[in-house]
Amino acid sequence: MIVTRFPPSPTGHLHLGGARTALFNWLYARHTKGKFILRIEDTDTARSTQASVEAILESLKWLGIDWDEGPYFQSKRLPIYQEHIRKLLDSGHAYLCDCPPKRLERIRREALASGRKPKYDGKCRDRGLNPSDETVVRFKTPLAGSTVLADVVKGTIVFENSELDDFIIARQDDTPTYNFVVVVDDITMGVNVILRGDDHVMNTPKQILIYKALGADLPVFGHVPMVLGSDRSRLSKRHGAMSVLAYRDKGYLPEALINYLARLGWSYGDQEVFTTKELIEKFSLEKLGKSPGVFNPEKLLSLNAEHIKRTPPKILAQRLLPFLARRGVPVEGADLEAVVASLIPRSKTLVEMADGALFFYTDKVVYEESAARKFLKPENAPILKQVSARLERLPAFEEEALEDAFKGIMAQTGLKLGKIAQPVRVALTGKTASPGIFEILEILGKARTLERLRRAVEYIDAHAAQSVDENST
Repeated sequence: MIVTRFPPSPTGHLHLGGARTALFNWLYARHTKGKFILRIEDTDTARSTQASVEAILESLKWLGIDWDEGPYFQSKRLPIYQEHIRKLLDSGHAYLCDCPPKRLERIRREALASGRKPKYDGKCRDRGLNPSDETVVRFKTPLAGSTVLADVVKGTIVFENSELDDFIIARQDDTPTYNFVVVVDDITMGVNVILRGDDHVMNTPKQILIYKALGADLPVFGHVPMVLGSDRSRLSKRHGAMSVLAYRDKGYLPEALINYLARLGWSYGDQEVFTTKELIEKFSLEKLGKSPGVFNPEKLLSLNAEHIKRTPPKILAQRLLPFLARRGVPVEGADLEAVVASLIPRSKTLVEMADGALFFYTDKVVYEESAARKFLKPENAPILKQVSARLERLPAFEEEALEDAFKGIMAQTGLKLGKIAQPVRVALTGKTASPGIFEILEILGKARTLERLRRAVEYIDAHAAQSVDENST
């Protein structure tokens, strides 16, 4: 069984790079019907927070990335790490070191001054020290030979052991270090496929040596290139990137973000738009890219609009409710599913859709100044009155009947549809751009439509009277 994992550090919100790492591991586990494990790497007690843990869990749940085991917390696994440190000490693969910081700094400076790589000189390798408050535990790295990383993305990478260090695996206070605990976790949890960013490549030879010292089989490693900004530097806020939850709050669909993240480092022919189900069916390690993905906010926004178009109005209506609630809009008086269906073609995010839906649920339409000035003027009052009179006589307030009513007015007045529809649109919505006029009429219904037309005529009359007063003055 394939077993993958995602091990975030709870020192902040989940961002796009971490979300993509989680996604690749999750997709591969789901594609192979394997297991996906969530592990919280919270050994950095100074920076780890419960709020960050909750934000990470909330982000994964919103994305639809579920886990089969966990979340495990490294902070609760100290006895397991100590047991494995004893194994390495007993087998001679690790040793105690009491070199003071001043000595370590001196040999580091001397190495740099002579053009050598700064690393520990192995003074305590064979001293056979006993544990004390002054000792750390170092891994005994082989002095000769090489360590080979067979990477499914980058190919074979060879590291000369002579270039590696006798690195610390447990500090003076007995807390274990990163490269050690991740190996112990992966061994004890049965993880056999590790997909992660290529910023971890230099950690991998140390981890491979620990696997071998503990007599464990090596997992499959795949190091994917980092996500870059438009200037080819590491992705950050200045490139427009946000946390996963920020994308949720900006009205992006989880399926769209999943789709976009998958395409930042993985491909399947020329296909760009995928459902999550399709991603699971088609994901493979062979299709992971060797070149960095470049984040493009405009492309993500366009992809989100495409996913909105492909999502049933019933589902979108449920997802829109929090955005309407945030605006204090009670969903009464108009069928939300019908409202959503009318707004889908012109909405790139749920925020845009919520803004576009406001006029359906307001008690009193607020006219945009430019729209009112152009269309709510005295010469259009007779048109609005005529539309109102004809609509009031309709037995059925449905799209076909509404179209016939407007055709009748066009025939009677000789006006084109736009000359009639635009004043009506502004009267009903307050704007010059909106869903189709017949859609709006049907959704609003007869009573609300007639009330808004009446108010628009009153608005025109009031402004005309005001204009007369000003001119006479």
